[in-house]
Amino acid sequence: MKTTNDGVEQGVAATTPVDADFFSGLWEESWTYIRTVVDIVREPVLILDRELHVMLANESFYRTFQVEAKDTEKKLVYDLGDGQWNIPALRKLLDDILPKNTFFKGFEVIHEFPAIGRKVMILNARQIHSKQLPPIILLAMEDVTEMMAVAETLAGHASAAELRFAEKTRKLEFHIGKLEGEINELKKRVV
Repeated sequence: MKTTNDGVEQGVAATTPVDADFFSGLWEESWTYIRTVVDIVREPVLILDRELHVMLANESFYRTFQVEAKDTEKKLVYDLGDGQWNIPALRKLLDDILPKNTFFKGFEVIHEFPAIGRKVMILNARQIHSKQLPPIILLAMEDVTEMMAVAETLAGHASAAELRFAEKTRKLEFHIGKLEGEINELKKRVV
């Protein structure tokens, strides 16, 4: 240590070199944190590496799509479920849009899955970059199939009600025209 003229001590701080063990520990700690957060999310979530291989899926994903970890993890996302995830809209999002942007939100994908049937999903994805850690992609899916079915049913009821209303309006106009004709005939007789 060295003391300056104004009584302040100055010195060189000892630094610990950052080595591979530091980054490995940082990755393990970060990975544990990410897994914990993803596991409590209600929506199905996949964590993908930069080559789009599944690093992790949460319980909601396994439950919703009726698959197991052994058939999911370390697989290319497009190969999941014997290729049922090779969805053109998903491929476009992950291959074209995601590299140009760091995220996408609210993309609707409609797909027929062999085991679970037709699903309407809203997809959101975000790339997470760090100087020290490998990049990952979080892909979250909201299954809006039931909500869309309700919306379609309501739209069908609204269309049917509109048709009934239009038919009743046409009948009323016909009867009003008929009554107007009868009233005009009565007026002619009275005059």
